[in-house]
Amino acid sequence: MRTLVIDTATEACSVALFDNDQLIARQHDVVGRGHAEHLVRIIASLPDKGRAERIAVDVGPGSFTGVRIGLAAARALAFAWEAQLTGYSALAMIAITARKQMDMREDSITVAITGGHGELFWQRFVGDTLDPLGPLASTPIDMLAALATDAKIYGTGAQALIAARGSGEAVPLHPDAGDYMALPLPFTRLPPSPLYGRGADAKPMT
Repeated sequence: MRTLVIDTATEACSVALFDNDQLIARQHDVVGRGHAEHLVRIIASLPDKGRAERIAVDVGPGSFTGVRIGLAAARALAFAWEAQLTGYSALAMIAITARKQMDMREDSITVAITGGHGELFWQRFVGDTLDPLGPLASTPIDMLAALATDAKIYGTGAQALIAARGSGEAVPLHPDAGDYMALPLPFTRLPPSPLYGRGADAKPMT
């Protein structure tokens, strides 16, 4: 079975194509903006234009716009190809990449990525198994500085968190679609719907 992996939840536009567990094509670019146009070009450049029996897409948390772009593309392709469609978490994907880069296995991995309104999305995982040590949350940076105790922080929000805390090491990472097959199975079965990580910005009038 071929699997197309689409990740546009952060500043990166990351796409990978697998044949069973074997990676056959990958492109990972930190583009900042313009994900939709970049994503179309990448998928068109893949073998067989990326056609696959299964599509996996990053459902967040992350950029609201980025999450929506990835999901829209994944849903359209899944409909056209009659493919399976599944979601996965941006934070879990970064945790996988972090674990691959460790010199020694750490007891826990804290991942923090850029949110909105001065907040970071974050979650802690067991270093060996990547079992969540708590739910994902969106927390103001100054408050999170007192909560995140791991010496190393991974993700796009790592530098801001380390600066606020005044100690530790920041390891900037974006979700990389090429690491998808290393995700534990439960992380690959999220519903293909947005995982925004916090409530809507707009508040109803009273």
